[in-house]
Amino acid sequence: MSFSRFPLTRVLALALALSPIAPLQAQTAPSHVLPDGTVPPALAAARMHMLEAPENMLTFHNMDQLFQTRVVPRSGPIAPLAHADTALPKATIRGQTMSEDAWEDLTYTSAFLVMRDGKILHESYRNNTDERTHFISFSMAKTFTSMLVGIAVAQGAIHSVDDPATLYVPELKGSGYDGVTIRQLLQMRSGTDYEERYDFGATPSIAAQIFLNAIVANKERFADMAPRMKRKVAPGSHFNYSTLDTSVLGWVLERATKRPLADFTAHDLWQPLGTESHGFWLADGGPGVGRELNGMAYNATLRDFARFGQMMLDQGRFNGRQIVPADWMKQATTMTPNADPGTPPPPASVTNPFARSGYGYQIWKLDDTGAFTALGLQGQFIYVHPATRTVIVKLSFFPEEGSPKSDAALEDTLAYFRTLTAWKDQ
Repeated sequence: MSFSRFPLTRVLALALALSPIAPLQAQTAPSHVLPDGTVPPALAAARMHMLEAPENMLTFHNMDQLFQTRVVPRSGPIAPLAHADTALPKATIRGQTMSEDAWEDLTYTSAFLVMRDGKILHESYRNNTDERTHFISFSMAKTFTSMLVGIAVAQGAIHSVDDPATLYVPELKGSGYDGVTIRQLLQMRSGTDYEERYDFGATPSIAAQIFLNAIVANKERFADMAPRMKRKVAPGSHFNYSTLDTSVLGWVLERATKRPLADFTAHDLWQPLGTESHGFWLADGGPGVGRELNGMAYNATLRDFARFGQMMLDQGRFNGRQIVPADWMKQATTMTPNADPGTPPPPASVTNPFARSGYGYQIWKLDDTGAFTALGLQGQFIYVHPATRTVIVKLSFFPEEGSPKSDAALEDTLAYFRTLTAWKDQ
């Protein structure tokens, strides 16, 4: 997701006033609505600017102060993570050698963790954060959604990923989503006429309309646009990255499991992981009205994101339990090239890796090392490298998506990830 800047007054004072550290129990957030149910203007303005630098250094780990939330409580014993603190290798970035610490600064890092064979080799925090801080995942939430779909399939709540979405959400009949299967939603191949482009102004794009109405103003739900969508190409024929597709998956999960998404997440994923803190979804409205923003808005601590990554590395098993079926992990991490069949791949000189990458079930292939990645806007990564049993979590505050600085930070991040997976720490 990337957003154009609005000519509104910045709200740096509000951002600076945000609570810097989230306690182990969920905070009581300020009121997010006025008596008439509308979002206060100052809060709406803050939401409009939450992605902008330098405020994003603070907003990205204080989202419960900006949005309605649905808490995902932890429960039971904490699954321990062993530590074998090790000095990480130096980074070579664009021909320049630098320390790992300097690389963290260069790539706008707030929190960083490297784990190998289940042991934490490195863990660091910046920008007034620590092990209790809850960070926004942005589109890493899509990978969480994929795992929840896999669990629902295993439980029989979803009969098959080849079921049409309309079997669970009949409101989609007659729309561009009519006849689209759950598998095609997972692969971002719905064929609907949607573009992940946030153009504001007099005639905002569909994605911008959703952002303004659902995320900023909470006038409607994120998925409410889905029944109004048209079809552009045949379902399954073309990759088109779409947060709306993921939102439809969340709607399917709600209907199939007959449970709120936060409840399903807590009891069937988060608590089995043995997490050390709660998580929380952001929502597009108050309790009983809004729905979890499952395509962009899960929040958790650094170590709990690492537990999730380790579970994916171990074929869905963690904390002594098979949480996600192993065959689902195999399916989810089987990558399909993003380019259409018969279309030559872009040249290697293309800066943006997404054009030359692949996609599984809400999971990215960003390089040719065998790694797979949960990826979020402006530098959020859970990077899993099976060959070396490495899990890397990086939580960042990149500049605005699509800017030269953001593109450079992405390339510099992936370059060091490749160094880490090639590094022999023993």
